[in-house]
Amino acid sequence: VQLQASGGGLVQAGGSLRLSCAASGRFVGNSNMGWFRQAPGKEREFVAAITYSAVTYYTDSVKGRFTISRDNAKNTMSLQMNSLKPEDTAVYYCAAGTTMPQSDKYNYWGQGTQVTVSS
Repeated sequence: VQLQASGGGLVQAGGSLRLSCAASGRFVGNSNMGWFRQAPGKEREFVAAITYSAVTYYTDSVKGRFTISRDNAKNTMSLQMNSLKPEDTAVYYCAAGTTMPQSDKYNYWGQGTQVTVSS
C-alpha cells in the first residue's frame, strides 16, 4: 500500500486546511486509518483516527476543531482542520493498517505534508 498525503500549507491562526490521504496498491476500506504529526524537536504524536467502521478518535487538543473522514469508494481519508493554532504547526502523516486506531504501529505510512500556522 502506498499512501500519499497532500493539502498542507501556510495559514494564519484561525484559518482552515483540509488534508487528504490517497491510498493506492490495495483497498484500505477494511483498515483503520490515522493522522499523526511531528513538530520540530518533538516526538510524533497521534492526532486523529477512523476505524474501518467509521468510529473516530481525536487527541484532546484538536477535539471540536478537526474532523476526520474517509471515502472507501475512493480509497481516501481526509482531515478537515479548522480554527488552526500556531501549536498545530507540524509535519502531518497519514497511516493505515490493522493496529489499534490510536497506536503508532500502523503498517503503512505516507510521506508527510507540512502544515504551518502563523500567529
